[in-house]
Amino acid sequence: MGISQSASKRVSFTLINSSQFNSACDSVYTQCLALSQHAFPGVLPYQLVSAAAHLHQDLTSVHPHPLIIRWVPDLPSRSQVDSSFRFVTRHRENSRSDGEPFVLDSPQFKEWAQVLFTDAVVGNAGKAVMKRVPVGVLGIAGIGAAARTRKEVVGAAIGVYALGVATSVYLSLSG
Repeated sequence: MGISQSASKRVSFTLINSSQFNSACDSVYTQCLALSQHAFPGVLPYQLVSAAAHLHQDLTSVHPHPLIIRWVPDLPSRSQVDSSFRFVTRHRENSRSDGEPFVLDSPQFKEWAQVLFTDAVVGNAGKAVMKRVPVGVLGIAGIGAAARTRKEVVGAAIGVYALGVATSVYLSLSG
């Protein structure tokens, strides 16, 4: 959990301090307001799936961000979009007391986008580690068995390999 939490903070910090990310958020936020013809003072929850698609497109082509290009090749899923919305609005009611629909203002929209893409990057990086480590472990174990190497040496080599893969992925999360 410590590495995951640290990786999440690293990615989140990189995104929020990125001019590409902030420009993309501002552009998509403005686009969402235009699509609703400025009838609401922010982005409505039903617009978030479309907003996520526009952000992904923007961050992979218009304002390319290295983290998104490398770790988020596909659009975030609907459940990721919804989960990020729930995270951002966890301390607020889903509708205001005066009957007006709940909307995300610009800072809330950026927070939502930050949570969405941080989770997507960290999740995909974790999947990459889980794919690479078993393949390498099998290779090391196979070579160790063929060479009749002691178990301790093979175990140490596997440990070093797994640590190297995890470190490599972790260091790539700073963009």
